[in-house]
Amino acid sequence: MAGGRGSRLAPYTTVLPKPLMPLDDRPILAVVLEQLVNAGVTGVTISVGHLAGLIESWVQHQSHVDIPIGFVYEDEPLGTAGALANVELPGGTFLAMNGDILTTLDFAALARHHDTSGGLATMATNVRTIDVQYGVVHTDGAGNIARLEEKPRLSYTVSMGVYAMSPELVSLIAPGERIDFPDLLLRAIGAEHDIATFAFDGYWRDIGNREDYEQAIADFAADPARYLSRRGPGTP
Repeated sequence: MAGGRGSRLAPYTTVLPKPLMPLDDRPILAVVLEQLVNAGVTGVTISVGHLAGLIESWVQHQSHVDIPIGFVYEDEPLGTAGALANVELPGGTFLAMNGDILTTLDFAALARHHDTSGGLATMATNVRTIDVQYGVVHTDGAGNIARLEEKPRLSYTVSMGVYAMSPELVSLIAPGERIDFPDLLLRAIGAEHDIATFAFDGYWRDIGNREDYEQAIADFAADPARYLSRRGPGTP
């Protein structure tokens, strides 16, 4: 998914789409594509909208990428998941992911986990910790102080923006519908389908976040092989 405007990274994304933002000597999209090839992916479709021509032009000049890469075009924004209805899907499990993340997630392991889960989709998850810079006040029903926490650290399980899916999930999207992944997954749950998770405790950065992007640049430059080395079946 590469159709977003990247407003959180403005003004950089007024001239470059997020997937082409640089990590050291290459764009984020180059890293993602190499990781997918290493994981055994045999074809990629990129959903484009904002600055689509730049992404398409870059891909056309990557002769070393030895898998077919196609495009679907969003004339109007379709949300993070709506473009799936326009993609020619495979007959079995496929991956859907944001085009602007840096991670060491084993994509093949995610797909295998999905195949055994029995659900319509499997969401890769990570734990994020947030430091609250204030004293947190807990009160009782009468408004009296019951407990004080000084600058607590809170942990949350969050979506990594990477999913393994069964094609049946896409049938829940109406033609031309604008819908985000959370709403699509909740729709599936409401229809009594199971949605699984795949807990991952390794490296993950959301490049759409300015702080994460700056950290990802430093991390990738320090050890590119950490993100690009081939990982065999079963490797964590």
